[in-house]
Amino acid sequence: MLTEIFNECETQMQGAIEHMQREFKTLRTGKVTTSVLDNVKIDYYGTPTPLDQVGSVIATDATTIVVNPWEKNLLGDVESAIQGANIGVNPNNDGDVIKLFFPPMTVEQRQESVKQMKGMGEKAKISIRNDRRDSNDKIKKLEKEKEITQDESKSAQENIQKITDKYITNVDSILKDKEAEILKV
Repeated sequence: MLTEIFNECETQMQGAIEHMQREFKTLRTGKVTTSVLDNVKIDYYGTPTPLDQVGSVIATDATTIVVNPWEKNLLGDVESAIQGANIGVNPNNDGDVIKLFFPPMTVEQRQESVKQMKGMGEKAKISIRNDRRDSNDKIKKLEKEKEITQDESKSAQENIQKITDKYITNVDSILKDKEAEILKV
């Protein structure tokens, strides 16, 4: 019974960390990645479709992304979708492909990215603490229903706290590494 609660708690906390890392992909770091276009959708025959499903999206170097739609009649739609996404650059349409030239990040932009990253980390920590609370509530319920003793309940809650501490430390470590990556010129 208690091991199920521990395992479920760990799974939930790991999910919070994975979600935070997926959110990090939308942040701009010194090197541009194609994930900045992940949220861009174009109207493909009446269906909002991710950009990478209507053409190839390639980062050719540290500051350039090339979008090559498989159907050339989509060039205008792709261009307007990128402009509407407000990613900080204007698309250059040469009639064949769309090129996005990202200027090098300024110190202020890097600090803003770090600020966003820390906000994402704080959301992950809140989620982890909520998972701890939910697990402790389940343990207290078992104690109240006399399925476990008071000592077992106390021991289980201490175990949940150790799991929580481990994941909070993990988040802090990931944030520290990501901050160094973003601030590196």
